[in-house]
Amino acid sequence: MAAMSYLSVIERYHEYENLVHELLESILVGVGDVNLFDKPVSAKVFEDMAVSYPFVELIYLLDEQGIQVSPNISVVNQQVKLLNNGKQADRSQRPYFTQLSQANTAHITRPYLSNAGGGLCLSASQILTSSTGETGIVVIDVNLTRLIEFMMGDSARRKMSPFFKSIYAAIVLCLFVLVTVLMWTVTLDIYELFSQASARHDPLQPFGIIIFLTLALAIFDLGKTILEEEVLMHKDIFRHSSTRRTITRFISTILIAISIEALLTMFKASLGEKQYIEPAILMMLAVVGLLVGLGIYVYLGAKAELLLTQTQANRHCGRAEKNTP
Repeated sequence: MAAMSYLSVIERYHEYENLVHELLESILVGVGDVNLFDKPVSAKVFEDMAVSYPFVELIYLLDEQGIQVSPNISVVNQQVKLLNNGKQADRSQRPYFTQLSQANTAHITRPYLSNAGGGLCLSASQILTSSTGETGIVVIDVNLTRLIEFMMGDSARRKMSPFFKSIYAAIVLCLFVLVTVLMWTVTLDIYELFSQASARHDPLQPFGIIIFLTLALAIFDLGKTILEEEVLMHKDIFRHSSTRRTITRFISTILIAISIEALLTMFKASLGEKQYIEPAILMMLAVVGLLVGLGIYVYLGAKAELLLTQTQANRHCGRAEKNTP
């Protein structure tokens, strides 16, 4: 539920690079109004962009020498605002100016860290000609993380993330409280085991303590898994590997708990408690079944995701070749 890491954003960008460029080029076509140099703030196109494209952060205009001729026009919370900075700044060394060809085509930079927002962003630029014949360049800065979320239809879910995280955090807190109670019970049992009053204690009493410890370990691992997967780390629900990782960790926790319990039950049977032999064997068989099932699930899931990734890569390569003149 955490925000996408830079690695995840870059990975998604390379996966959908052609689509990202097509989207930004279409935005530049819509922005390419001849009146931008005359009325850059009041142009209705910016207001429409603020509503339609929430990932756009800044818009500004450059002259033929790369000098910014307009203030920074910021788009925040679907509101267009004029910032009192940026005008007359020299942008002639920036990639969106130096690599822009003289042809009437757009140029889109590689991802870079924004000096303004601090996050990963892209800059898209295009040469325009005003109504008076003046030539200039319009530049759009977009937040790459929000752009990826927008393209994947993930914006609405991200808005609900704080609520989801609070629920998961409350569940984890309850699990940790339960672990504390179990550990307190174990402490009392150990004290009773070593106290003088328990000189004639039950020889199976230590196994009961180990069972409580095992249960506490399993519950703690479950809470830790939920905390890491759903609260602290970013979980990409569009990738099967994320779900497979969560299920694998959860099943592994159950496997450890059942294995220890089966071992303890076997020890009880070896001490003369013959009624525990059958439950111990059944639990061992359950562990083997879970291991086999988990192995098959991980193998098939990884193979299916590999095939899906290869199919997407081939589709993107075919689209790129088709667009290449």
